[in-house]
Amino acid sequence: MVPEAEVQDVLDELQRLRARVPLLTGALAASTDGLIVAQDTPGVEAEGVAALTAAALGVSIRMTDATGRGGFRELLIRGESGYIATYAAGTSAVLTLLAEDRINVGRLHLEGRRAGARIGEMVDATQERVERPVPPPRPPQSRALPRRPTSPPDAT
Repeated sequence: MVPEAEVQDVLDELQRLRARVPLLTGALAASTDGLIVAQDTPGVEAEGVAALTAAALGVSIRMTDATGRGGFRELLIRGESGYIATYAAGTSAVLTLLAEDRINVGRLHLEGRRAGARIGEMVDATQERVERPVPPPRPPQSRALPRRPTSPPDAT
């Protein structure tokens, strides 16, 4: 889905996010169908989280549609030991963050939304390049020299 260079860029963004927000315990970017783009989730099975994110995303999209709330933006789940937050990341990816219970939820949303926007730009730009067919090379065009004005013949 995403070429290796862009995967590294997304992973770098996830790692910078975790450095900015110390109470984050994991971060992963996945396609909307549950395939991992990049992950920084020590001690967590990332493939399972990505698949569950896709399932939760499907339900969330249906709920926003059914209630007239517009397109999906984010989902927040609170468990006894912390939070799972999922943010839209462009048109074809999502960002899922795992956080400790003591996290400032406002900061989580602020940083998650920003990182989701940056990751979305990276993934969407890559998708556009992959999906856009490369046009065939154009044949070289001949360049005609400008015509010189002809001088009238000598009237002698």
